[in-house]
Amino acid sequence: MTHPVSLKDHLAGALADTGSARAAAAETVLALSGAALDIARLLDDGPLAGNLAEVVAEESHGDAQKFLDRHTNDVIIEALQAAPVAWLGSEEMEHPLAMAADGTVVVAVDPLDGSSNIDTDAPVGTIFSILPMPSARVTDPLAAFLRQGTEQVAAGYVIYGPHVALVLTMGQGTQRFILDRARGEFVLQCERVAIPPHTSEYAINASNYRHWDDPVRQYVEDCLRGEEGPRGLNFNTRWLGSMVGDAYRIMARGGIYLYPADARAGYARGRLRLLYEANPIAWLVEQAGGAATDGAARILEILPTELHERVPLVFGSRIEVERIRDVYVAARFEGENSPLFGPRSLFRGAMRQE
Repeated sequence: MTHPVSLKDHLAGALADTGSARAAAAETVLALSGAALDIARLLDDGPLAGNLAEVVAEESHGDAQKFLDRHTNDVIIEALQAAPVAWLGSEEMEHPLAMAADGTVVVAVDPLDGSSNIDTDAPVGTIFSILPMPSARVTDPLAAFLRQGTEQVAAGYVIYGPHVALVLTMGQGTQRFILDRARGEFVLQCERVAIPPHTSEYAINASNYRHWDDPVRQYVEDCLRGEEGPRGLNFNTRWLGSMVGDAYRIMARGGIYLYPADARAGYARGRLRLLYEANPIAWLVEQAGGAATDGAARILEILPTELHERVPLVFGSRIEVERIRDVYVAARFEGENSPLFGPRSLFRGAMRQE
């Protein structure tokens, strides 16, 4: 029987590149995987560990902070104490936290994605992005974070579900690791994740239909019309309320995820955070053969202006993401009352070209 490849074994090549950003990123990934073990153990106990979903504070950017949000953030801070991390930016902290004075990478993290699911036993996760420190040491920590996602040296997420998995990229494809509880470590399960380019599944919170702009609304309407509609295909809807869960499904069998901007107060610029949610997911998806945009622009090329900047996010199967991008671009040039949103010539043309 072949001995499974551990996460540490998988990262051995990067770790051996002493002094490089890749080596620092690999060390940091190992530290984060250790934090994930501690978080997974707590989640295993569920209500036996107390009221993990208790609201303990209101964050400055408008979200309720729950006990488990704060606890997972503390676990990650502790785990990164021994890693070469100069600064930590977190959804749970208003400002970056200074870490090692000689650190060579910075980490942006969502310690607990999907925290609204804490008390429902649905999947939750930890999302992270690792960037190299700028070559010239910066005095303002924000300057180390406010860079395009194309500069990431590692990105990943851990999903705490029926099994615990780590999905990781360091720019050489996307890998999937599964937690071997008996060994207390992550082992390689899939060396190269590949997202199918076509799909018949989409994930969106349909309760917000009335708030969407016309391109999103019309896209969903066409999917709902199924075989009788312009797509000529029956679609299934999936929505977990936990992006890591939807991302994991898309990584496994394809699909598309949409969290658009909409007309509600506070949603005009989207809702997900660019640095520690959209950027790492976008890089993972691209490395797996998929695509990720804000509807029109590539996520990884957006230059952030603030730590907690929000952005619309569409990711998943490449052909489907490109279809939405084409509709958004056409709407910008022709207006949302364009005939494109009547007879759907753009959709039909795209289908013929495939």
